[in-house]
Amino acid sequence: MDLVRIYQCLCDRTRLRMLNLLREGPLCVCHLQKILREPQVKVSKHLRYLKAHHLVEVSKAGNWRVYSLPTRPSRQLASNLNCLQDCVTEDPVFRRDIVKLTKLRKQLKFIGADCPAGVTQKKPRLACAC
Repeated sequence: MDLVRIYQCLCDRTRLRMLNLLREGPLCVCHLQKILREPQVKVSKHLRYLKAHHLVEVSKAGNWRVYSLPTRPSRQLASNLNCLQDCVTEDPVFRRDIVKLTKLRKQLKFIGADCPAGVTQKKPRLACAC
């Protein structure tokens, strides 16, 4: 993976926020939209950009698109994601995003929601409320 390509993707705050959330596990577009409080068009545009540059992977489950970090990230990408993990603890926006994600997971677990079939996740399952 080209290091310049990685840095071009990382130079946008919304994409950084998305990558930070995806470090916690796969998410549907609707979950990212809800946490980031951004329109679906903007979220999808950034996800397409990240996918085109191989920073995220997408799986299809019914009508849903579930995004995740690459199962085998390049060494350069893994290093930059580790750096992101270390740096975001200082930024209140990134901390709030993780708090929102945690609340969303608890809410969905409480109502017995589940992810689209066939989606493997590292973290608790999320339902798509699209």
